Amino acid sequence: MTRSHEIAGVLRDEILRGQFRPGERLPSERDLAARFGASRGAVREALSQIEQLRLIDIQPGGARIKEVNDASIAVLGPLLGLGSVPDAGLVDQFLDTFSALARFTATRAIPRITEMQRTDLLAQLDAMADDLGSVESLQPKMRAFLLTLDRIADNLVVRLISNDLQAQFVERMLLLHPRPSLKPESLQALVSGMRLGVENGDGEGVAAALDTHFLSMRALVAQALASA
Repeated sequence: MTRSHEIAGVLRDEILRGQFRPGERLPSERDLAARFGASRGAVREALSQIEQLRLIDIQPGGARIKEVNDASIAVLGPLLGLGSVPDAGLVDQFLDTFSALARFTATRAIPRITEMQRTDLLAQLDAMADDLGSVESLQPKMRAFLLTLDRIADNLVVRLISNDLQAQFVERMLLLHPRPSLKPESLQALVSGMRLGVENGDGEGVAAALDTHFLSMRALVAQALASA
């Protein structure tokens, strides 16, 4: 990690923690360079990185803090990592949003699948059914299944948003102890519901199975965060 990335990380987290108010100016490049014992070039590069996150607006005379609501989706991962335990409300919003994206993808993809794609999806579901030990073991196969649906649905915007959400969320949640765990029968119901939907070309059926799964996950994650 370069010096500019280190400085950007510290300032980013301070902004996300509310140590600077929206509209307030950051200290000058000279003052930040003195604080971090770094060159003004490294500070300038760090400020550029934070501006790309849309947390600051660099103007003549200094950088002003922006509202977090105006920031890039890339700040979600750092927001989850601010405390020893991720914020429960933010995690629930992640799951709720990802559930909506998964539903959209399923209802768009399933009605247009070819027989070859149907065979592929059913094979993936069979592989899931053979390994229902835990959410953790199911997760990579579920991700592959949803990625296949993404490719069929062919909506780049949804795919990119989903990629960002998964990358930032899964990494944080794998560090959580205890980890949320669904019962095997719940996982079996998920796989069976999705299989029936794929077999019948019923996107709403697949979406309904995903809805139930994510609703259960939201409750279990909330419990895990509370106990952590």
